[in-house]
Amino acid sequence: MEELILREADIDDVLLLTQLRFTYLHEDRGSLTEDEEAALNQSLPDYFRRNIGTMFFAYIAEVNGKAVSTAYLAVSEKPANPAFITGKIGTILNVYTHPAYRRKGYATKVLEKLIEKASGQNLSKIELSATADGKPVYEKLGFTEKNSHYTDMQLCLL
Repeated sequence: MEELILREADIDDVLLLTQLRFTYLHEDRGSLTEDEEAALNQSLPDYFRRNIGTMFFAYIAEVNGKAVSTAYLAVSEKPANPAFITGKIGTILNVYTHPAYRRKGYATKVLEKLIEKASGQNLSKIELSATADGKPVYEKLGFTEKNSHYTDMQLCLL
C-alpha cells in the first residue's frame, strides 16, 4: 500500500530541491554542459536558502518516504497595473513527477497545494509554461491560455 505525504518544502530540503530541479532539467532539456551543471550547482542551493518561504515555495509528494512529484512557485513583485492589481505574480516551475508515478494524480495534488499557497500570498495571478503533456492537468485546475496582444520575447544575456 502506498503511503502518500504532501508537504511544503522548507530550508532542510535545499539539497532535495536542487536534486529535483536537476532531474527535471535533465528530462526537459537533455544533458547539460559541464559549465551549466557547475553554475547551477553553485546558484540553486543559495537561491533556495535565500527565498524559501518568502518568494519561493515548493510542494513535494512523497510515497513511502521517496520524493515522487514536485512543483515550485516563484513569486515576483512589479509595479501594479490592471493585469496584476496587487503587483505580485506567481510563476509555477519544475512540475515534475518521476516516470513510475505518473498518471496517478500526484502532480495535480502538489499543484493544488501551490495554488492554495498562492492564494494566501495575495498574488494577482499565477503563470506557467505548459508542455503538451501538462496542459490538460493545468486546464483541469482552471488555467487558461493567455489572451494578449503582446508577444513573449527575451534577450539572453548569458
